[in-house]
Amino acid sequence: MASTKEIRTRMKSVEQTLKITNAMYLIASSNLRKAKEQLERAKPYFTKIDSTIADILHRSPELTHLFLDPRLEIPAAERKVGYIVVSGDKGLAGAYNHNVLKLAERRLKEAANPRLFLVGLVGRAYFQERGIPFEKDFSYVVQNPTMGRARDISDEMVQRFVDRELDEVHILYTEMVSPLRLEVRERTLLPLVRENFHWEPAQGGPLLPPVTYLPSPEAVLDAIVPSGYVRGMVFGALVESFSSEQSARMTAMEAASDNAREMLKELSLTYNRARQAAITQEITEIAGGAQNARS
Repeated sequence: MASTKEIRTRMKSVEQTLKITNAMYLIASSNLRKAKEQLERAKPYFTKIDSTIADILHRSPELTHLFLDPRLEIPAAERKVGYIVVSGDKGLAGAYNHNVLKLAERRLKEAANPRLFLVGLVGRAYFQERGIPFEKDFSYVVQNPTMGRARDISDEMVQRFVDRELDEVHILYTEMVSPLRLEVRERTLLPLVRENFHWEPAQGGPLLPPVTYLPSPEAVLDAIVPSGYVRGMVFGALVESFSSEQSARMTAMEAASDNAREMLKELSLTYNRARQAAITQEITEIAGGAQNARS
């Protein structure tokens, strides 16, 4: 059995760890609340952008546009597919980073000409260690996601698509379905897929009320797809990923704190037994010394 001093030293170490895990839990909880509030404030704007695009596509079924072009003339072996992978800047978040990075690896193996774009320091370190090349690393944009950072990412990806450097653009991120359920998602940013835009008729029947898009539906798409739809999708993915990371870290830190408390209970019992054994030994030695003195 370890000495009481050794057990006490270990108890102090566990107590310090418990303080750290509790603090990390509280910080993650605060970050999660702020991120969800930020997403809720921006949601009505992006919902309106989505419904506007759906309305344009429904009213103009024959509409052709650069952002709608699937480029079917390009064979699969020659298609340049861009993947934006959103990971975290830190660990200690359970399987949060592992799940999205594994999906990214699968997609890179499936595509003939993949192009990798990284958001988050964990993703960069992961692919660097494995010698997997990437086009660009958008460093330090995961913590406290903002619309400005989403604009920087989306503007570059749109420009690469317009310049035909990329034929498809996808984003891989983690969505917080519930505090205990995180799911990795893949969304296609470009080209736009008509089936992804669900149109609902106005109240009162399926008849289309008269609407005119000026100067033209094509010009409206030119304006709202890069600055509204793609940017909103990227911003939403950044916020969802950040929220998922905080939720995963809360779960991990809560489990770590529970384990630390359980360990402290066991160490406390061990410490008490060691003290009792030491006291018993001292009493035995005193009693033995007294007996020898009387002899």
